Amino acid sequence: MRASVVGTEVARPFLPTKDLALSTRFYEALGFEKLLDSDVAIFRIGRSEFLLQSRYAKEWAENAMMQLMVDDLEQWWQAIQAMDLPGRFGVAPPTPPAVQSWGLRVAYVVDPAGVLWHVAQRRPGTSHD
Repeated sequence: MRASVVGTEVARPFLPTKDLALSTRFYEALGFEKLLDSDVAIFRIGRSEFLLQSRYAKEWAENAMMQLMVDDLEQWWQAIQAMDLPGRFGVAPPTPPAVQSWGLRVAYVVDPAGVLWHVAQRRPGTSHD
């Protein structure tokens, strides 16, 4: 028998930052909506949310990964290229979209703390993307 949890609305991962203000500006530039700006920052994009915290461990940050599913990766990629993320935020250059071995077309963006974002194109007619 499966237990029901009433009132559960969202699971939010905590992401590390070296500099909370810099990371906040980075995510705002990418179009994430800032819901809270306090000791932590809460961001939303689409139906997804996450928290930025002022905690950093290199091993954790450089192994943390997030996936962002988008409807139009090409449009998203063009916007990212125009932002000059390395010049503005001191991050690694984004990796252009390419089809991966698991079938998704993915671009990669690294945030100021080293968190790797997989930005992937949804596949038409695939419910699990």
